[in-house]
Amino acid sequence: MNDIVLDASAIIAVFKDEPGAELVRSVAEGAVVSALTIAEVATWLTVQGAPAERAYNAMNLFRLTVEPLNHARAIAAGFLVSKTSHRGLSLADRACLALGIELGVPVLTGDRAWHGLDLGIEIRLIR
Repeated sequence: MNDIVLDASAIIAVFKDEPGAELVRSVAEGAVVSALTIAEVATWLTVQGAPAERAYNAMNLFRLTVEPLNHARAIAAGFLVSKTSHRGLSLADRACLALGIELGVPVLTGDRAWHGLDLGIEIRLIR
């Protein structure tokens, strides 16, 4: 397991070869993600027209450690709405942050709306 949590926007940056993609590639193997992050990326791939098998195989290239959204993580993600609603974060975003908080590791994102959130963990922007 890598000591970093990836957000969906960081993973999608790799698929789109956006600025910051190389940083994500350098830490992706063994990085931790919430199961909701996987759902969000799979949704994006599907909307982009990727066949299900191709999307599944693409996600497996990252060799991520996928953590389930258990009861405690779900509650923690729900409670984060009070600290993040002004930034428009999704449930998947909050699940990602809750996982980072629980594990005590930085979260890597491409979403600038996360910049400056005071949640007691390091939030790293990829660009």
